[in-house]
Amino acid sequence: MSSTIASGPGRVLDAAALRGDFPILGQTVNGESLVYLDSGATSQKPQVVLDTEIDFLTRANSAVHRGAHTLAAEATELFEDARETVAGFVGAEPDNLVWTSGATLALNLVAYSIGNATAGRGAPASARFALHAGDEIVVTEAEHHANLIPWQELAARTGAVLRHIPVRDDGTLDMDAAAEIIGERTRIVAFTHVSNVLGIVNPVAGLVALARSVGALTVMDACQSVPHLAVDLPALGVDLAAFSGHKMLGPYGVGGLYGRTEVLEALPPFLTGGSMVTTVTLDEAGFLPAPQKFEAGTQPVSQAIALAAAARYLGAIGMDAVHAHEREIGRRLMVGLRDIDGVRVLGDADSDVDRVGLASFDVAGVHAHDVGQFLDARGIAVRVGHHCAKPLHARFGLTASVRASASVFTTDDDIDRFLDAVAGVRSYFGAEGPTA
Repeated sequence: MSSTIASGPGRVLDAAALRGDFPILGQTVNGESLVYLDSGATSQKPQVVLDTEIDFLTRANSAVHRGAHTLAAEATELFEDARETVAGFVGAEPDNLVWTSGATLALNLVAYSIGNATAGRGAPASARFALHAGDEIVVTEAEHHANLIPWQELAARTGAVLRHIPVRDDGTLDMDAAAEIIGERTRIVAFTHVSNVLGIVNPVAGLVALARSVGALTVMDACQSVPHLAVDLPALGVDLAAFSGHKMLGPYGVGGLYGRTEVLEALPPFLTGGSMVTTVTLDEAGFLPAPQKFEAGTQPVSQAIALAAAARYLGAIGMDAVHAHEREIGRRLMVGLRDIDGVRVLGDADSDVDRVGLASFDVAGVHAHDVGQFLDARGIAVRVGHHCAKPLHARFGLTASVRASASVFTTDDDIDRFLDAVAGVRSYFGAEGPTA
């Protein structure tokens, strides 16, 4: 573990010191030292994560749950130890964590499993998930496409009705509307924990309470919360939640689906094939219990083991310290952007609204892509576009925005350089003047 990480209660994160743990941050881009403000899209990896994956591949690489030889046994042990570590990181037990290739697959897995239940597949207990014409699936206006399109498709296949909870002008969810929308026909409530555009932490307790009051299943996108907050999924009360490895300092190609035991046991499998069966004949097959029944085929073994290293790295820093640091970064982003003439921040909620270190904004008279290129020329990496959330951008009358998103290594100097650069955008492009 890196010597730059302090331990003990009341830890304060030293972002400048942590930068040394991330090899990529030592380079220059366009002649400038790199300021990486695109962690919301994909996070950088500390050396310990890179070393862990390489060590497995060079020392213990083998198929898991399949061989009896020494390498296979060691690989299986490391793989299942990783499950225990990552599950524990989100407050869960190992059997409540399904390995996936990422959050998109995890959310599609749930939607297609419910579709299989609707088709009469699975144990009798799965009948509770079956959808019928007129049943309702509720999402929010702030969803990433990965937590929207699977539900659109499921509604189209089953005749269910898709409804959405609106977002207020300040970016917060309209919980009064939610209380009216979630009703006796609601079967699924799917929502993001933290918006990848607004950075606002949504009121999970309120949404779960509304869903439980009508017996609806809750599905949470935790991609932007697990890397940045102390998350205890069982304590939050959600039935299912998805998160992604590459957004939490881990590798690409791995993610997790958390599910409450009774929910995972009842849901029928989605992908089928090897490694998830008990007996197979030419006519039928029996399936292993969860989580293995959702893990057909070759699993992301080295990636899962490296993701566990990322979880240990974050855990050693302390997620309360991570959130305190990134909440302050988020505050500085919001205050600094508000003070720049011609800049409009999306989700400009009051300062008492909990948020992570992320802000999206529009510069009057300058396209988001041009802003991004302007910043890139100064060594500052940000995300431009609709961030896989086109309906939310449409809600704010935009097709694209610029997003700056922080991580544990983001320093005050990074934010100062970013804000100073944004302040020069309009004059550079000749877009100065009154704004609406």
